Amino acid sequence: MRGLTTALALTTALFTAPLALAADTARFNWLDYQGADPSDAVVKAKPGEYRNPILTGYYPDPSITRVGDDYYLVNSTFSWFPGIPIFHSRDLVNWTQIGNAIDRPDQLDFKALGLSRGVFAPAIDYHDGTFYILNTCVDCGGNFIITAKDPKGPWSNPIWLPDLEGGIDPSIYFEGDRAWIVNNGPPEGEPLYQGHRAIWVQELDLKSMKTIGPRKVLVNGGVDISKKPIWIEGPHIFKKDGYYYLICAEGGTAINHSQVVLRGPGPMGPFTPNPANPILTQRDLDPARPFSVTSAGHADFVVTPKGEWWASFLAIRPYGDDLYNTGRETFLMPVRWVDGWPRITEPGQAIPLTHAKPDLPAQPDAKVPTTGAFQVRDEFEGDRLPPYWMMARNPKGDWYRLSDGALTLKLQPVGLSDHGNPAFWARRQQHHNATIITDMVFTPDQAGERAGLAAVQSDESWIRFTIEKEGGQLVARVAARAGKEMPTDGTVLGSVPVKEAASYRLRITARGGEYDFDVAGAGADWQPVVKGADGTILSTKKAGGFIGVMVGLFAQGPGEGK
Repeated sequence: MRGLTTALALTTALFTAPLALAADTARFNWLDYQGADPSDAVVKAKPGEYRNPILTGYYPDPSITRVGDDYYLVNSTFSWFPGIPIFHSRDLVNWTQIGNAIDRPDQLDFKALGLSRGVFAPAIDYHDGTFYILNTCVDCGGNFIITAKDPKGPWSNPIWLPDLEGGIDPSIYFEGDRAWIVNNGPPEGEPLYQGHRAIWVQELDLKSMKTIGPRKVLVNGGVDISKKPIWIEGPHIFKKDGYYYLICAEGGTAINHSQVVLRGPGPMGPFTPNPANPILTQRDLDPARPFSVTSAGHADFVVTPKGEWWASFLAIRPYGDDLYNTGRETFLMPVRWVDGWPRITEPGQAIPLTHAKPDLPAQPDAKVPTTGAFQVRDEFEGDRLPPYWMMARNPKGDWYRLSDGALTLKLQPVGLSDHGNPAFWARRQQHHNATIITDMVFTPDQAGERAGLAAVQSDESWIRFTIEKEGGQLVARVAARAGKEMPTDGTVLGSVPVKEAASYRLRITARGGEYDFDVAGAGADWQPVVKGADGTILSTKKAGGFIGVMVGLFAQGPGEGK
């Protein structure tokens, strides 16, 4: 495995507010993440090959663009902050996060939204010296554009697109000094069935940044409405050999997900479906096959300087019957052109876990690994966290400080179920099998004070592993919530008494659908707290939503708060 100590700078000054050390704080000296998947022991990339997925863990809805020799990629982050990561690469294989497009609390307000609301499916593009991201803030403003001269940021405040009301997944197509926005939206008239949507197009005036002219439906329902296709979405328009192509996801984001393509004489259509659709899917494969990849779709295309076409798209690697805790991940595959139509997979073709690299200049491995088995250790050096750390919703209050080689959290009266902004900084669980360890200095004074680790899939589905006080006794305790019907403070899965120590090491070990929890005082051996806890409660299949598990550092004090 590759090791790493990192302290990349977040492109925002979130950590400059002072926070006095006090009894109601927890100090975390480091966090170590180590992960691997069962396929890593069998599937090996040969020289000249890359590993799929290229971004493991919760990196859904990828959109990609090229500027000269540089490639940029963005993903959905929903109600996590900072949001919309910006990745950079020069070989389409090794990716480095260079910032977050939503990194100021005044850009968007996620309020008390569920963690799978917020920013859906961003689309990134570049035109005439400016980068554009089109996006939807679901239940928090609607569709918008943000711009930047440098993809690292700063990105502008949102420019809202009210004509796209009710729609999601906007993207932009440029031609000369004109531009068109294409997006998913409700169909004309009443929907004919559940999941009946449409793809719309409208011109955008680049000077006023307002939509102009008529809105037009390009696709009603899907490529064949007689079959009642659901959730036509994620549209992108591009031009090749005189044709305008429209690519879209179809079939929903579960196992029937796919990618389809249509073409026409102009950006306003009319568009005719490819008779060989879909051009990407895994729904026609045996779900029980070894190391399966499922639910593939939501693609975006990019062309290299040598004319190679490549597609980034999302897919899922389950550990069981459509069970996965890592969320939807970013994959890469070449695009072939056959009789004037693009194709990513042939019918019945499995998405490969290794593939020959693009014909691009060789680049060094990314300093922060994003694929395969790896280890990342955060020592909390400097004054800013790496950009892959996120919190639930917009920051409220001065509850964190990064200084003196540690991350200090102030206990907040906000729990993991409160739809608020708990004292919780987290990073993605990126493997089915993962070990997360931290070293924490914390002594609770009273019942209700707790600090430690948490693994969160949603406000209703999480596992908490903390040091607490009960009846005057210090305990290490594991509690979980598995659905809205469960108590908001969770149900205790297990506790063990611990001696007061200068610091505590807490360890979470994920093994597919099971999680282990161990504790050790300073200089002491590991002591089991809970073994084989049901981790499937953190799977998307059971918890719902669109994200993957976020695991990190948590602190809570008594009281109620939002």
